[in-house]
Amino acid sequence: MSRMDTLSRPATASKPDSFPRRFARLVLTGPAQLASPLSRWAVTLLAVAGAALLVWSAVIHLQLWSDGYRDISVIGPLFLIQGIASIALALALVVFRRLALLAAGAVLLAATAVGLLLSAGFGLFGYQESLAVPYAETSLVVEFTGAAVLVVAALIVLVASLAARRSHRQSF
Repeated sequence: MSRMDTLSRPATASKPDSFPRRFARLVLTGPAQLASPLSRWAVTLLAVAGAALLVWSAVIHLQLWSDGYRDISVIGPLFLIQGIASIALALALVVFRRLALLAAGAVLLAATAVGLLLSAGFGLFGYQESLAVPYAETSLVVEFTGAAVLVVAALIVLVASLAARRSHRQSF
């Protein structure tokens, strides 16, 4: 096919993106795709702060695991998994700062704090915790604060991304 054939072909209307493709593009959005430099800086700073709080939570759980929680059925392995997963997620969050990672970090931190509250209030996996144990209050503050920080970062990315898409659609 010659160059003239390619140029003389009528342009086909672009198909609208499917939901899975739009969703994937949205969750993979990061600060680099944001139009406002202020939004980019805010997301970056909040992601780094959230990652630091993830690491702090991991250190607490790994310390408790090494102090004897490893011998508690189900809870011990969960403390080890939480510590490792939090550090891995924190590293990924600092490097990539994507909406999906911000949300995953917020969920991990909130779920960890809720797990402690459930364990202290009702018991969890046959184990009753107390909020008077070492690191319990610190853990709750770190985890709920980290979850809030990462939710704010995720909302900035989400709102800015949706606004950019809306203005892009209106310009056509």
